[in-house]
Amino acid sequence: MDTLKVVILAAGQGTRMKSNVPKVLHRVLDKPMVEYVIEQAQQAGATKVCVVVGHMSKMVEETIKTRCDNVEFALQKEQLGTGHAVKQTGEFIKGGNVIILCGDTPLIRKETITALAKFHEENKNTVTVVSAEAKDPTGYGRIVKNGDAFSKIVEQKDASEDEKKITEVNTGVYIFSGDALYDALGKLSNNNSQGEYYLTDTLEIIAKQSGKVGIFKAEEFDEFMGINNKLQLADANRVMKRRINEQLMLDGVTITDPENTYIGSDVKIGADTIIYPGCMLEGKTEIGVSCIIGPNTKINSSKVADCVTINSSVLDRAEIKSYTTVGPFAYLRPDSKIGEHVRIGDFVEIKNSVIDDGTKVSHLTYVGDSDVGKCVNFGCGTVTVNYDGKVKNRCKIGDGVFIGCNTNLIAPVEIADRAYTAAGSTITMNVPEDSLAIARNRQENKEGWRKNKDK
Repeated sequence: MDTLKVVILAAGQGTRMKSNVPKVLHRVLDKPMVEYVIEQAQQAGATKVCVVVGHMSKMVEETIKTRCDNVEFALQKEQLGTGHAVKQTGEFIKGGNVIILCGDTPLIRKETITALAKFHEENKNTVTVVSAEAKDPTGYGRIVKNGDAFSKIVEQKDASEDEKKITEVNTGVYIFSGDALYDALGKLSNNNSQGEYYLTDTLEIIAKQSGKVGIFKAEEFDEFMGINNKLQLADANRVMKRRINEQLMLDGVTITDPENTYIGSDVKIGADTIIYPGCMLEGKTEIGVSCIIGPNTKINSSKVADCVTINSSVLDRAEIKSYTTVGPFAYLRPDSKIGEHVRIGDFVEIKNSVIDDGTKVSHLTYVGDSDVGKCVNFGCGTVTVNYDGKVKNRCKIGDGVFIGCNTNLIAPVEIADRAYTAAGSTITMNVPEDSLAIARNRQENKEGWRKNKDK
């Protein structure tokens, strides 16, 4: 197939969501639901994608632009039905084949889109509608047949009692010859109970003009689940979570409790890595082989190399090399780069810093805007004081440095190789190699002070 274009309908308000957020921007796991639809369409080979926006169009458009490439937009100022929505794309639909998808169906798969396009071409259809068997067809348009052949689609509010008993329903997904669709949209009428221009009516128009209408019956109804309220959103999250976790386990990842593990669709995890319950792995996260991701860990768009152990911690756009341990209760903020065989312990926060191989930051320490060498030891309670009230400054700590407990390093300051700082020091000047820096007052004991105080 040379030219395959996709139109995604995303203009609706979604009043049943009872939210100030446009329906298609509500998230399934870690992504807006419309993003899944765009991705699957592009991965199925769509050469062009046009999203029809309407309600809060600027928010929808800006969100999509920041997350997806090669997407066009059409504006539906008034919501006058699905046919009216597609008509707003103008000449975008002319030429080649056009698939119509819904922005609130995040569970659709690229394999289904590919199979639909192949079926449409092989059968030389003018239009093909995707149907599925629904246990409860209430609210869906019914596929009315003449024998096995397509006759029409009847919407729920326009259906007779006999038609309401039909369980084969319209999923809202179609593929058209673009030119035939463009012509049929110009002939639509809104003579129905809703006073809207139904896209479904184009099928009858095309059939009356001797076009060939086919039905592609899908095997799984859940794939076309429309999200109209928060209950359905939760259902979609469950389905997506199960899909992702099952595929990862088939690929060799151990997930000890799949029901309580949340992994985004873009996350990559190597074989023999163990994921414990309560973990949330999101964004463009990559985790290597033979890692242990302990319970209640949250990782966003971070890179974790092989054989790393992370326990009950938070990583946000950080990098960790092999054989390092993190946590429990550590926080690695953006642009933190952690080397090999490093120990980041409990209640440690790292921000915009490089920690080289073999260094230990064991507990109760903040390292911000710092460049730390190899085999450094941080005593408990160390703080790199990186902000002077106006600008952020950096600390530089050389190889083999020993930082005593409760040391404050007032940036910008440099601690050269193998230097020591005494516990309780506030370091404001550079420390030469192999030196001991002491920056605290000499202890003075005032004998009898308590008795004199109480007089």
